Amino acid sequence: MQPQNFNLNKPAYSVNELLGMLPIGRTKLYEKIRNGELKATKLGKKTLFLAQSVADFLASLPPMQNGGTHVA
Repeated sequence: MQPQNFNLNKPAYSVNELLGMLPIGRTKLYEKIRNGELKATKLGKKTLFLAQSVADFLASLPPMQNGGTHVA
């Protein structure tokens, strides 16, 4: 899936930018990184998420079934 499909127009996003875009908190974000579900990279001390990695993560999320809510 292409980053543009998710309106990801920058090449990379910071932790705070990604938290502003996704309906999850910092703890859940780092859990997704630890579990290998979301790839992060480092530039010095700064954690960055490449747009393609974010798009891949979003595309991998399962759809909701039977009108219920999906808990990530």
